[in-house]
Amino acid sequence: MVTQARSREVRSVLGVVVGWATGRAEVRGVVVVGSWARGAARMDSDVDIVVLTDQARYSAVEVWTGLLGGEVVRLAEWGPLREVRVRRPSGLVVEVGVAPVSWADTDPVDAGTRRIVGDGHRIVHDPAGVLARLSVACGS
Repeated sequence: MVTQARSREVRSVLGVVVGWATGRAEVRGVVVVGSWARGAARMDSDVDIVVLTDQARYSAVEVWTGLLGGEVVRLAEWGPLREVRVRRPSGLVVEVGVAPVSWADTDPVDAGTRRIVGDGHRIVHDPAGVLARLSVACGS
């Protein structure tokens, strides 16, 4: 069971990320994926966020530790997506995947992208409709 405090913290994190993205035209979308997106989160669930941008500087560790607080616990690359995993002082882990806008291409949809989106997603910032098109292409 997820406590109200944890739910508030997740909403706050998403608000911070969306606020940051809204001020940057080169950030083309932000989508929450995984258990928090599909309403199946537990107290130990991390928050999985994909940020679409062609600006490599936004995958820098300092961007995410500065925004989210806490410490980096893992860096990884999954094809074109660079993961920065941050553990906040509360213990909440936020996994930010910074991916090029092409990650959301719909003709055709990449198999890995389709799997991630199909496992549950919630679009939280989509000024140009890139993620809405991807959602439709994935049958969601």
